[in-house]
Amino acid sequence: MIGKILIANRGEIALRILRACKAMGIKTVAVHSDADTEAKYVRLADESVCIGPAPSAQSYLNIPAIISAAEVTDAEAIHPGYGFLSENADFAERVERSGFIFIGPRAESIRMMGDKGSAKQSMIAAGVPCVPGSEGELPDDPKEIIRIARAVGYPVIIKATGGGGGRGMRVVHTEAALLNAVSMTKTEAKTAFGNPAVYLEKFLENPRHIEIQVLADEHRNAVWLGERDCSMQRRHQKIIEEAPAPGIARRFIERIGDRCADACRKIGYRGAGTFEFLYENGEFYFIEMNTRVQVEHPVTEIITGIDIVQEQIRVASGERLRFRQRDIEFKGHAIECRINAEDPFKFTPSPGRINSWHPPGGPGVRVDSHVYSGYTVPSHYDSMIGKLITYGADRQQAMARMRVALSELVIEGIKTNAPLHQELMDDLRFIEGGTSIHYLEQRLAAKQGDKK
Repeated sequence: MIGKILIANRGEIALRILRACKAMGIKTVAVHSDADTEAKYVRLADESVCIGPAPSAQSYLNIPAIISAAEVTDAEAIHPGYGFLSENADFAERVERSGFIFIGPRAESIRMMGDKGSAKQSMIAAGVPCVPGSEGELPDDPKEIIRIARAVGYPVIIKATGGGGGRGMRVVHTEAALLNAVSMTKTEAKTAFGNPAVYLEKFLENPRHIEIQVLADEHRNAVWLGERDCSMQRRHQKIIEEAPAPGIARRFIERIGDRCADACRKIGYRGAGTFEFLYENGEFYFIEMNTRVQVEHPVTEIITGIDIVQEQIRVASGERLRFRQRDIEFKGHAIECRINAEDPFKFTPSPGRINSWHPPGGPGVRVDSHVYSGYTVPSHYDSMIGKLITYGADRQQAMARMRVALSELVIEGIKTNAPLHQELMDDLRFIEGGTSIHYLEQRLAAKQGDKK
C-alpha cells in the first residue's frame, strides 16, 4: 500500500482525499497557493507546501512545482482530485516518469477519452450506444459537413473535441446557419482548448443527464456502481445530483451498466471513471467519459457503501478490486446539492469572509466542505464551497431530509445558492422526478419573465 500521498488540488475535494488517506493510515501532503494558506486541509495534512501565488496557472496548474513538492516531501503518489490537472494526460505521464504513482488512469486512457472524437469511436467499438453524428472530427470540406448534418437531421450540435465544462458547443437548427456555426465553434475551441477540431451530433430536445460510475483495476476487472441523475443544470453546470435516477427501469440501467464495465475491460481502463449519457425516450446516448473522481461521487458512495476515493488508492497501489458485480448492492436514495458562493438567482460570484458557518446534522445527512467560521472564500477559483448530501430509505425521505438540512444550514457573510436549492426541493416537477437538462434554465427564464 502507498505510504504517502500528495494531494494536487484544493477545496472540499482536497479535504475529502485527506480524510480517506487518514482512514487508511496513509500520510498526506497538501499543496496550496498563497490564497489557500489558511485552508482547513492545509492545517490537517501531515505536511504542506506552498506551490505559488493565487492564480491557478501559477500554482495548481504548475506541473513542475507540484512534482518538486512531491520530491521534497518524499511522497510516493499524487492524487489529482477533480478539475485542474486531473484529466491532463501530460501531467499523468510526467508524474509516472518522475517516479511517482498517479492515482488515476494511465495517460493513454486519459488522452483517448479526453478527445471526444476518439472517445466516441472507442465507445462505438466497445458496443456503447452513442448519439448519432459524425464519426470523429468534422472534415474541412463544406459539402461533406452539409451531407453529414442532413444525414443526422436537424437540430444538430457542434462540439469541440477537446471541450468540457459546457464550453465549445453550439446548437444549429437550420442548414443556412451550419457552416458559420462550425467556423465559430472552431475558433472558440482553438482559443479555449488549443485544439480547433470539432464534431457534430444530433441535438436531443429534452434529454436527461444520466451517468454510470465505474471502477476498474489494472488486472482488467471492472464493475459499475449504479447510475446518477445530474439533469438539474444551469449552463451545462450541475446543480443537484441524485442516485438512483428516478423513473428508469432497472433492466435498462443494468444493461447500460454492464456495457460500461465491459468497455473498461476492452480499453484497459484503470481507476474510477464516469460514463456520461443523454437519456431520451428510453435510449441512452454516450456523450463523454470523465477519467477522474466526480464532484457528485458521494451519492453513489452512500447507496453502495463503497468509498470510491479509497478504492482509487487501492487500485493505484496495484491491488485487485475487492468485489465483483454480484457483490454490489444498492440501498435507498441519496441527493446532493452543490453549495456555491454566489447570488442564488443572479449567479454572480460572492467571495469573501464567512462570518458564521453552521452545517446541518441529523440522520442521513452528510456535509463535504472545507470552509469554517472566519474562512475567506477566494475570488480566484470555482465558487463551490461545499456539498450537502442526504440519504433516505426512498427518494421522498431523502428529499424531506434535504429540506430540513437546508433550513438548518447557516452561512453568513457571503451569499450562497442555498435559497435556490430550497425552492427546487419544493418544485412540483422536481418532486415528480425525471426533469430534462433544460428544465432549470427554463424555470429561471420564466421566473425572470414574471418579474418584468
